[in-house]
Amino acid sequence: MRTTGRFFHGWVVAAAAFVFMVAVWGAYYSFGVYFKPVSGDFGWSRTITSGAFSTYMVLHGFVAIFAGRFTDRYGPRLVTTACALFLALGYGLMSQISSLWQLYLFYGVIIGVGMSGAYVSPVSVVTRWFEKSRGLVLGVVICGVGIGTVLFPPIATYIITTYSWRTAYLLTAIAILVLGVGSAYFLKRDPRDMGLLPYGATAEKKTEPGAKTGARASARPELSTQEALHTPAFWQLFTSYFLCLVCLEMIMVHLVPHATDIGISAATAALFLSLIGVGSIVGRITGGMISDRIGSKVNIALWTIVQGIAGLSLLVIREPWMFYTFAAVFGLGYGGWTPAFPALIGELFGMKAHGVIFGIIIFAATIGGAAGSLTAGFVFDITRSYAWAFIVAAVANILAGLVSLAIRQPQKKAAPELESVPAESGVVHPTDK
Repeated sequence: MRTTGRFFHGWVVAAAAFVFMVAVWGAYYSFGVYFKPVSGDFGWSRTITSGAFSTYMVLHGFVAIFAGRFTDRYGPRLVTTACALFLALGYGLMSQISSLWQLYLFYGVIIGVGMSGAYVSPVSVVTRWFEKSRGLVLGVVICGVGIGTVLFPPIATYIITTYSWRTAYLLTAIAILVLGVGSAYFLKRDPRDMGLLPYGATAEKKTEPGAKTGARASARPELSTQEALHTPAFWQLFTSYFLCLVCLEMIMVHLVPHATDIGISAATAALFLSLIGVGSIVGRITGGMISDRIGSKVNIALWTIVQGIAGLSLLVIREPWMFYTFAAVFGLGYGGWTPAFPALIGELFGMKAHGVIFGIIIFAATIGGAAGSLTAGFVFDITRSYAWAFIVAAVANILAGLVSLAIRQPQKKAAPELESVPAESGVVHPTDK
């Protein structure tokens, strides 16, 4: 089994994952620019409109668990192709809505199912293909989310103001159908299926019974899903990701409505989302490099605290230039911690069940995102202000960083009776402690 050859196919997989991310996540982060045009046309409150997004978040996260399992078993091509088809269908149907139940069905359910594998599948697969510089490569791939955030909101805003939000949704469906299905074709599950090792990996040598397999094996146990669920590290990671998304989705969904409420034009407000995307691109690359050097836990703590402090600034900023500064810093923080989570899952639990474990962690994130976006809408409807929502968002982000610092490497438990067995008996002692 070889490591690379003349050209390592993992780069094709990474490029395909990047394009997939651009298409599906660009559409996802455009929700804020549709918020007031859609709700205004039908007279829906912000709580009700946010509820459709929250329904989407919860369903997307729940189905992500199964998307992760299917990715582990059947590979990413099937999962991502199905997701792209669901998304194209959902956005196409959104262009035809005429009542509230359709908003919840088309956006909350169909798009929710479509997004279930939009992150866990391509990211989990890229994690399998790279061992050396994994954090950096993941950061570059996940930059697709940032590129999509830069491109889609202003384009959607232009189409909405020039034509209609219905036309914008229809064109979004076409873009996802072409880019999503096309890029999904090039995703392959595992380098070993092609006779390759992950990038930077060395071939494992056979060892005698009782021999240690090396520092890397001892440092990273290969845990099953059930074993991971019984570790404190898993639930700390779950909590940290939950809190990150409380902050992120509160602001990403409600930033444009908040800015237009205080007199900023819709076109300018859409640029704030794009600038968050630009900041997140820089943050993902920087965060990936930092993760490779100082560790994923510290990296998460660093950037979530930066993002939380940026969120607090929304209490006082009013001028466009202030929003631009906020967006750049907030995006930098958001991008910085993003690649650290899938990398940390690999560090803590190994690659044996990376897809399904990541899917469960994604579920935590989507519950947090659902709670964040819905809470912000409710707070605004009650107080006519987002102030308390932004305070909650900032506190949640800072707490996420503190929780990540408390995570400790789990150890795969050994059967107690093996501890006293002499080495010459031929019984292999656990080496992952």
